[in-house]
This record gives sequence, C-alpha cells and structure tokens, in this order.
Amino acid sequence: MKNGSSRPAGMLAGVKVLDFTQYLAGPTVTRLMAEMGAEIIKIEQAPMGDPSRLLPAIRNGRSAYFVQQNRGKKSLCLDFSKPQSIELLKSIARKADVVVENFGPGVMGKRGLDYESLRKLNPRLIVASISAFGRSGPLKHRVGYDLIAQAFAGIIHMTGEPGRPPVFVGLGIADVTAGVHAFSAIGYALFLRERTGRGQYIDISMVDSLYHMHEVNLQVHSVTGGEWIPERMGSHHALVCPCGIFKGPEGYIVVLALQRQFAGLAKAMGRPELAADPRFATDADRGRNQKELIGIMESWMASMPSDEAVLAELEKHRVPAAPVMSIVDSLKHPYFKARRMAREVGDPLLGQVTIPGFPLKFSEFPDLAELTAPTLGQHGPEVLREMLAMSDAEIASLRASGVLHQENR
Repeated sequence: MKNGSSRPAGMLAGVKVLDFTQYLAGPTVTRLMAEMGAEIIKIEQAPMGDPSRLLPAIRNGRSAYFVQQNRGKKSLCLDFSKPQSIELLKSIARKADVVVENFGPGVMGKRGLDYESLRKLNPRLIVASISAFGRSGPLKHRVGYDLIAQAFAGIIHMTGEPGRPPVFVGLGIADVTAGVHAFSAIGYALFLRERTGRGQYIDISMVDSLYHMHEVNLQVHSVTGGEWIPERMGSHHALVCPCGIFKGPEGYIVVLALQRQFAGLAKAMGRPELAADPRFATDADRGRNQKELIGIMESWMASMPSDEAVLAELEKHRVPAAPVMSIVDSLKHPYFKARRMAREVGDPLLGQVTIPGFPLKFSEFPDLAELTAPTLGQHGPEVLREMLAMSDAEIASLRASGVLHQENR
C-alpha cells in the first residue's frame, strides 16, 4: 500500500476508504483507520480543501491541526461545481469499501453521493455519517459543532461550580467521541459484511455519543422518582465521597475511593478508625457527610511535604489517585513517553510537532506507523491512475479544465 509512508501492512490493509470529512469528528475516524493500515482517500473541495488547513497554529503555511488529524491519508482535490468531479467520485465509490462523511444535512444527497445513491453502485459499501443531531429525528436539519453538542447533551449543564454559570469542556470531546463511536461501528459493519456480503448505513450523532456518557445522571433521577436532580457539582461528586479534587501541599490531587478502597484511604491518612466511623461506614454515609471527610483529607494532605508524598502514600495503600496534570507537565511525564502518547512526528512543511499518540495497542502490531499528512491534492494523479486506470493524458486534461486541483500546502 502506498500512502506517503513506509509503514508495513496493518490490520486494515486493503480496506479502501473514501473520506469526505473535515475539521475533527470525521477526520478522527479516518485518522484511526489510517494508523491501522487502511487506504484513506481524502476528498477535498477546490480551492480551499479541508477548512482545517487554515486553523492555527500555522508554521511555514502549514496547519498543525490539519497535520495531526490527517496523517497517512491521500488527498484528492476536485472542483465539486463541475459535474465531471461528481462522476469521478461515483466511479471511485464503486471500488471503495467505506465512505465517511460529516457534511451538513443534505449536502451529500444534493450531489447524488448519499447512501441510497451509492448503494446502487456498490451494494457492499459501508457509509458512515457523523453529524451534530443525526440523520433522523426532529433536529436532523440542524447543523452544529462540538460546543453545540456539549450544550444539548447536558455536558455543559453538568460542568462547573454549583450556582455559577456552566462551562464547556476544554477540548473536542463531542467531535472525538463521535469519531471513535463511528470508528468502532465501521469495524463491526466490516465484520458483518464478511459474513453477509452486504454493506450498510451508519448514522452517528455527536449529541447521542455524549448523552451515552451519562453514567449516573439519568438512572439516579429515574429510580428516585425525580427527587434527585442532576446539577453542577463543582470539585466533588454530589453522591460519592471521596470523589473529587483535593487541595494538596503544592497543587491539586484527584481521589476516588469507593467501599473497597476506603479502609486503605483511612490507613494512608494514619486514621484507620475512620473505616468504622458511622459517618463514613458506607458510600451513602460518606456522601451525606462529605464536607467533614473532605476537611479531614485536605488537613492530612496539608501535613505532607509534597504532592508526590501524598500520592506515594495513597499508592502504597492502593487508593486510586492522580495529580491534576497540566498539558505541559504531561509532555515531560514518563508515563506518556513510555506509552508513546506524547508523540513527536515530522512533517515536510511544518517540521517537528508533538501530537497525541495512537491509543490502541495491539500485540500483533506493536510498531507505530510513520505517516505524513498530504498537501492539498497531492495524490490526485495517483488515485485516478490506481482506482480508475486513467492515463497521464486524461489526468492532464482534468488539470487543464480545473476539475483536478493541487497546491503545496
């Protein structure tokens, strides 16, 4: 497989993906598939291409944001206003295994590139759509970004201090979560296709993906007959204690100790008698008396010489805890280096850049892929030769007519 890298064949080698995605949610899907060896043909609209090519930070005319999300993909840039471009895409779709798109509602359908149209050309095709509100339901017509999904799914409502304005999660949680959901769904659709020979349509909503993360809020409200109303909790969980952020000697430390860990926490603090204290005997008791328990824990932490000493004592007694790690600090921490998650990669235009590493660890594929993000339209001629057996003269004609576009950025 040729994708601008020297990587060996991966788990998804031979899987051809037509990638109509931009920004973050969709590119997350195909980024993960590229790491696993799939051939990703990234379809970009001339003249801009993926709008994330313009997002900061930019160095040497190259967006680091774009590079992180699009390494290992082939770029085919076409002028969608020209009918010939659409016909080329339909021809490529006949030979693809998967199509992924995250355009606004109706965009693919207007061009005859929606699932119902493509399945007539290729019944084995798997098409995955990612959108804010899904492709069915009363809000299917709405467009939206990450923050819109965070707001509608109740994530923003649950984030922040009680009695204060809500705050959003400071990263692309809706985009990436929806992308990972789509990634897993495609894998199972490919698995089923091996059994049945049939493709299918996958509809992933960013709102659904976030709403699925409410582990307590719906069911506790339900079983209490609406008595418990989920609200912002701030630094500590409203029902469970200890479950929150504690002031340490130097910074902040998160501790989550449930019934099985509480005796260890009491021993770590030099207060083993607390395990039998009726105020703290059960999870429910500790939840009701959390202010007292928080005070006891923070007084103990204040008596320790450092955050590291607190964490070492908690670890000694097998109490789940972690420092509140800053992004800058994570770059120096041995965990992220050992797990290859703070990963430095090279780019011919951008130079060296640190990105999050590949989170999936497979025993049969221990080596990370050396992938490069494409310049705009870089692989157009290659894709047309390999997928459609077009001649150099035909490709030159497409360039001359403005159908095929290419830029070194």
